[in-house]
Amino acid sequence: MNGTPAVRFEKVTRRFGDVRAVDAVSLAVGSGEFFSMLGPSGSGKTTCLRLIAGFEQPDSGHIEIFGETAEGVPPYRRSVNTVFQDYALFPHMSVGDNVAYGLMVRGMAKADRRRRAHEMLELVKLSGLEDRRPAALSGGQRQRVALARALVVHPKVLLLDEPLGALDLKLREQMQVELKALQREVGITFVYVTHDQGEALSMSDRVAVFNQGRIVQVGTPSEVYERPSSRFVADFVGGANVIDAATARQIGLRPGAYSLRPEKIDVVGADAPPPAAGRRGITGTVAMVLYQGAVRRVQVTAGEVALNATIPAGGPELAPGMAVRAEFADSALHPMADPW
Repeated sequence: MNGTPAVRFEKVTRRFGDVRAVDAVSLAVGSGEFFSMLGPSGSGKTTCLRLIAGFEQPDSGHIEIFGETAEGVPPYRRSVNTVFQDYALFPHMSVGDNVAYGLMVRGMAKADRRRRAHEMLELVKLSGLEDRRPAALSGGQRQRVALARALVVHPKVLLLDEPLGALDLKLREQMQVELKALQREVGITFVYVTHDQGEALSMSDRVAVFNQGRIVQVGTPSEVYERPSSRFVADFVGGANVIDAATARQIGLRPGAYSLRPEKIDVVGADAPPPAAGRRGITGTVAMVLYQGAVRRVQVTAGEVALNATIPAGGPELAPGMAVRAEFADSALHPMADPW
């Protein structure tokens, strides 16, 4: 990472009673980076976001925003702004007044703030809606208004707390594309909190995976997905199969734990020719088949072993109880240093 980090945590801890919501977290977010904090509810990601915003203060450790100490600095004096899941728009104000509100608080002249608000609404593709009230907008439009309001004051860091959580699937996927494009256009640092691994993988430059108040892995989306560091990351990010030590011995692998992505498994008949060089397989029976449009999810069981495969929908028919072999390349197996 070149230059001063946009956000830096050094062994930051935040307690609520006996609970360590954030437990000695260290991280550095680069200037202009789209950085996501990914994890289940209660993993500490939102508390980290609130520590950056100034809504919470650390019990120990150190926080910097572009090299400046953040502990004890109130939210309104930090060069950050936040977009919340519920958008927090003022219902009695027009769209234009909502966007310009932060500029009004800062004492900007009315004509200047109206011009700036108009420019920001053009950026988020909402020009012409200045006079509408939030209630007259769709969920996606309200989300864009919240983005415009947060960006109009030119923060150095934009914090986004699960901003797409209230949208339906199709709109959420559309807004993922638009958010990433907007971040590239404005060029500022985005710190994004989500429990949705698809959102984190599709938009981020890097992802920090949280569990029980700690960061368990940081990397690019492909690093986290293809090379999980632990059973937790393998399962949480994309639902990988975990090959334990006993199964590894059964199929001729070195002792240890391995992750195996479902889409890297082929399901063939039990009487198919043996796997080619560099491939191996586990013979068992089909336990479950789920049709999901372009693909099918198939579970193959062999004794205590259960492998989940994702295969094209147009392949041979499979049914529960059918004898099959789950095949995969040796290169699809990723050894994990921490099996848990």
